[in-house]
Amino acid sequence: MRILHTSDWHLGRSFHRVSMLGAQADFIGHLVQTAREREADVVVVAGDVYDRAVPPLAAVELFDTALHRLAEAGIPTVMISGNHDSARRLGVGAGLIGRAGIHLRTSPAACADPVVLADRHGDVAFYGLPYLEPALVKDVLGVERAGHEAVLRAAMDQVRADLADRAPGTRSVVLAHAFVTGAAASDSERDITVGGVAAVPLDVFDGVDYAALGHLHGCQTLTPRIRYAGSPLPYSFSEADHRKSMWLIDLDARGEVAAERLDCPVERPLARLRGTLEELLADERHTAHEDAWIEATLTDPVRPADPMARLQERFPHTLSLVFAPERTGEDPLDSYARRLSGRDDRQITEDFVGHVRGGAGPDEAERTLLHDALDAVRTADHLGEVAR
Repeated sequence: MRILHTSDWHLGRSFHRVSMLGAQADFIGHLVQTAREREADVVVVAGDVYDRAVPPLAAVELFDTALHRLAEAGIPTVMISGNHDSARRLGVGAGLIGRAGIHLRTSPAACADPVVLADRHGDVAFYGLPYLEPALVKDVLGVERAGHEAVLRAAMDQVRADLADRAPGTRSVVLAHAFVTGAAASDSERDITVGGVAAVPLDVFDGVDYAALGHLHGCQTLTPRIRYAGSPLPYSFSEADHRKSMWLIDLDARGEVAAERLDCPVERPLARLRGTLEELLADERHTAHEDAWIEATLTDPVRPADPMARLQERFPHTLSLVFAPERTGEDPLDSYARRLSGRDDRQITEDFVGHVRGGAGPDEAERTLLHDALDAVRTADHLGEVAR
């Protein structure tokens, strides 16, 4: 079985206010062409089809185009919803669309209801695990306390139980949208932390031949059987060093995995430049970046006049300007944003408690209360997006 694994399309997303719809349309064309030329038996899309729960009309139209092109090519496709998608909206018409060979898996209650495809070696069961928001799915999955690991383990237990009842030799593929231990994140993924814990261990996926993951935007191999495809396009400058790609997976008769990484088209490269304004304007080493999307970090001790306009004379596609004056010693002017850099909401709230108390952080009961409050706000935000 030859599988083309992709994820995190984020249709409708912009990049620093620049529309990405044209580049996303180019990717869809590349995906279909690649699936045809490489004779893929199935395409799998591991979540975050859209960038938000209520996508703009242009994004919906592009998704519709993708569905038609995949159906016309006769390539079965399995998709799950991600944390950016509205599962219910994405799943509308799933039964009818499934007759065209496009299988949408968006319901937590259907985790153990696979799409079964056959090749000359027998059946391959594709299980779609949509993004599982712990507070919203714990009752459906029979979990007492909400947590990413708990709900994902419960879903995988159902998968393994279903697989055990199938004919011997049935191979298995799981699509999941999650943050798995050992993977590297970037700045463009939405935080899915619950109670301070976001990552789930690798052994959650024991018992299946291949886990096609989505959520993180960097293409990654956690084990030969567990991989992230990453996003096909960059959505933040933290992805400047990413190689955007898809996985072509060959699953043999015994369920052994062979993988080939296939590059996605690059509309425009990304570059992060650092130095004083005059250095960036004069340094010949930056000639290769003059047509790239630019994030410029200026280290001038005093903010220069009209820096963006001057930078755009040499780098017309400069999108982001960061000021980081080079100072020595303890700098009382160091920005609040810099002090918070790299900290999640849980750490920020705990540090705030310690600050107002003069050093004593929250005790265990207070920490639990803070975590529960943050989880409740995130769940309410998710429900609010879906309701709009």
